[in-house]
Amino acid sequence: MLESEPPRSLYRETAGGSVNYPVLAGAQRARIAIVGGGFTGLSTALHLAEAGEDVAVLEARQPGWGASGRNGGQVNPGLKYDPDTIEAMFGPDLGPRMVDFSYGAPDFTFDLIKRLSIACDIRQNGTIRAAIRLKPAGAVRATAAQCERRGMPVAILDAKAMAARTGTDRYMSGMFDARGGDLHPLKYALGLAAAAQNAGARIFGDSEVLSLGREAGRWRLKTASGSLSAEKVLIATNGYTGTLWPGLKQSLVPVFSAIAATEPLPSPVAAAILPERPVVYEAGNITVYYRIDAQNRLLMGGRGPMRPIENASAIGYLTDYARQLWPTLAGTRWTHGWNGRVAITRDHLLHVHEPEDGILICLGYNGRGVAMASAMGSALAQRLRGDETAPFPMPISQVKRIRFHRFWPLGVKAAILSGRLKDRFGL
Repeated sequence: MLESEPPRSLYRETAGGSVNYPVLAGAQRARIAIVGGGFTGLSTALHLAEAGEDVAVLEARQPGWGASGRNGGQVNPGLKYDPDTIEAMFGPDLGPRMVDFSYGAPDFTFDLIKRLSIACDIRQNGTIRAAIRLKPAGAVRATAAQCERRGMPVAILDAKAMAARTGTDRYMSGMFDARGGDLHPLKYALGLAAAAQNAGARIFGDSEVLSLGREAGRWRLKTASGSLSAEKVLIATNGYTGTLWPGLKQSLVPVFSAIAATEPLPSPVAAAILPERPVVYEAGNITVYYRIDAQNRLLMGGRGPMRPIENASAIGYLTDYARQLWPTLAGTRWTHGWNGRVAITRDHLLHVHEPEDGILICLGYNGRGVAMASAMGSALAQRLRGDETAPFPMPISQVKRIRFHRFWPLGVKAAILSGRLKDRFGL
């Protein structure tokens, strides 16, 4: 079930005026239909429309309503696994393509935003992967060495350098990647929607697809107030995936990721925290991530309750941790707290499926969706058009249900507790 109302997030209050896209009404046709108005669906629609394709997007609420408009705003390079591991898993042809594509996704995203002139507070000041203890420090060094061998713009930071970059002495070491950065995700999503529409895509809001089936050699998507007939369909619903396609909901786990935001910090306090304004995520079993936004607010993110939240009091462990990192935050007001669902796959890899002719599915970004989903839009558009001039950058796999999926809430709670204990004791 989707929440009836969007969360009271900082992003929603600062995104400016938004467009309510019309409800799909009556029987309509398009060559390509896209289910889901997040970064994947909107980027794909944009690239299809720019290529002259007849494309329509069906979004259950409004564009950017899900995690695309609620996430941490970090534009980070790479996949869950290190480059050597990816190449060992997928071989000398596909493996390097996956590495190049995923590590190049931030540049693609920032270039796209600049080309479209989307005002969404972009800054490409780099990403820091921070290590607190010996085990994650070793993992960070290994990643950095593999990236350096491939000529990537990364650097290892020792404890002194980490303190200078972050404003806290918490970290033993870290890896800086110059390609990362941040943005206002809801402004970006709304800008993508407007650009796609301006390019010729049709976008329908409040148009949840209730059924999908074959009819007269085409795919028919039915909503509460209309239908859309299409030759091809892209399903891009990520953490909000339902029962539209058999087994798809059971192929991933929708984990809530939560964010707390402060009031705009006084200039001396803000200047001492991430003074060069990179984004940070911690290496470990349970990730904490943070950044200072364009208005000098601190945004702290991490795993939270497996239910919608409305304020920062529901994620006190994040605000307490922020004060541990920077004691000058004592007395600071935390004005917002919200969350959204990210899609976690069993193998922690993005899943692309083609279960039947004319059906393409892309989901499971595992918390790395801002850059990857933006870049995947171009690749998915090429595949939907039948353009084979460039090889597809990700593996195509079968939909596989996770065993005992109905128990996922218990499994997530146990995994988070176990991960926090391991991080605490350096395991």
